[in-house]
Amino acid sequence: MNLRKNSRLVFSRWFGAFFLLLAFAPLVLSAGEARLEVISVNSRALKNNPLHDSAARLVPVFLPVQATIGARLPVIYYLPGFANSADNFIRYSNVWLKLTQKIADEITPMALVVVDGKTRWGGSQYLNSAAQGNYEDFVCDEIIPAVEARHPAPTNGVRRLIAGHSSGGFGALRLGSSRQKLFDAVIAMSPDSDFPTSHLPLVTVAAVTNEPLAEIKKIAAGKSPVPKNGDLTYALALSAAYAPRGFPHRGEFEWLYDEHGKFRPEVWQRWLDNDPLTIVQKNSKAFADGQAIYLEGAAKDEYSANIGAREIYKLLQSRPARCAFYEPPGHHADHVRERLQRGLEWVFNRPLTDIK
Repeated sequence: MNLRKNSRLVFSRWFGAFFLLLAFAPLVLSAGEARLEVISVNSRALKNNPLHDSAARLVPVFLPVQATIGARLPVIYYLPGFANSADNFIRYSNVWLKLTQKIADEITPMALVVVDGKTRWGGSQYLNSAAQGNYEDFVCDEIIPAVEARHPAPTNGVRRLIAGHSSGGFGALRLGSSRQKLFDAVIAMSPDSDFPTSHLPLVTVAAVTNEPLAEIKKIAAGKSPVPKNGDLTYALALSAAYAPRGFPHRGEFEWLYDEHGKFRPEVWQRWLDNDPLTIVQKNSKAFADGQAIYLEGAAKDEYSANIGAREIYKLLQSRPARCAFYEPPGHHADHVRERLQRGLEWVFNRPLTDIK
């Protein structure tokens, strides 16, 4: 499910978990005995983050009926799209319980874990950044051990997957690359990539180009409210993720335009350095030989996310990692749950279901 705000109308990151405080909510039974567990994680990685976002996050864990005591099921960590949060998955838990049980019955039983990477700006891109907080560490060093202390992953085969849609697809590629030993498979649906194609249209709209640098600094410092314009807020979020000024300047980031409104190529290069396509182009070991990488993007994706996914696939074809690319019909946010199921079918070598 992708809930990018109106910014997306234009172009809508083991154990030794650093003293996590865990509280388990009562089980919610539904969808033929599939169940939801909600874990509360008080994150040290996000504590005192510069945006003053809460370090206490809810982690929904959707479990099929086959998740009995002692069963070691593969765990899929799902990264929602921009502006989405764990709250929405809890609110619509019946939908995700049904999907979890369907996956268990038709592919293989697994636990579906949803990550909350929301920030003041809307989303973290699941990266560590001095301008927003350490979201990669939150996912990989805190959520995973918290979940798997209660629901251990298998010790061989496909143990652990990371998946996501849109900004979550970007996060899946980035975390799957940076934490190769953690994740045996990556499912990236309509991932943010090929930034000249997908992101450049965003940062050249008037709402972004016309905002004075002085006002941007006031907004970043919390002296002005978060803008109501979604395009500008989305650009702020990406700037915090891709171009932080560094630890001595916590909460600050480099803006793409100077005080005269002139585009800054050196800052844009920092964005490009975070582009999954750039990373795969420059690094022949961007993914481990034994990983499975499933890439896809809708044929009529209004943000051209299919283009970057296809280009990454072309590069990976000549490398040892098992990979696939699929272009389902429809638009950016169409049939996301069905597309996730198809990715899992591919990872686990099941017959593939084409999206209609």
